[in-house]
Amino acid sequence: MQQQNANQNQQGSSAQIMQQPPQILSSKDAMYLTDMLSWNMLAVKKARFFAEQCQDQKVVQALNQCGQMHQRHYETILSHLSKGQQSSGNQLQ
Repeated sequence: MQQQNANQNQQGSSAQIMQQPPQILSSKDAMYLTDMLSWNMLAVKKARFFAEQCQDQKVVQALNQCGQMHQRHYETILSHLSKGQQSSGNQLQ
């Protein structure tokens, strides 16, 4: 019973949505972002590799679309990070 109440309390607090990103990233946040970049780049490379190995054009097209999606995700994460660096750099000046 106590464990169930603890789970409900955790769910209630995690349901809150942050309206603005934090001004400073923790080292754990930075490591997670690095992991996300790595996962997306690995997915791009794997999709390209398997598309080259495949002969069915429908599968090749699906793999290429998958790789492009992960490439967009990678670039989006990078653009958000570079915007954060620019705004923090402007605050220092």
